[in-house]
Amino acid sequence: MARIREYLVELFWSDADEGFIAIAPDLPGCSAFGETQEEAVHQMQDAMLSWLQACQNMGRPLPEPLTKPQRAPPEPRDRGPDRTAATV
Repeated sequence: MARIREYLVELFWSDADEGFIAIAPDLPGCSAFGETQEEAVHQMQDAMLSWLQACQNMGRPLPEPLTKPQRAPPEPRDRGPDRTAATV
């Protein structure tokens, strides 16, 4: 059975895209978009699973989560990224 890993996900509002962007700092290039924070996190979980599957398909080791996940209180859009954890 695969070990469960918890990666930090950062969410921020993009004026240019008029939506929320989610990124995982420990998974380079892995990102997702959503019109709501919830949609961005949901899309990010799918993106992270695909990213990790591609890593395994190439025979590469899965990266260890280096950034400590945490739960941040809701903040206004203009105060910087929200941080949450996604378990994959």
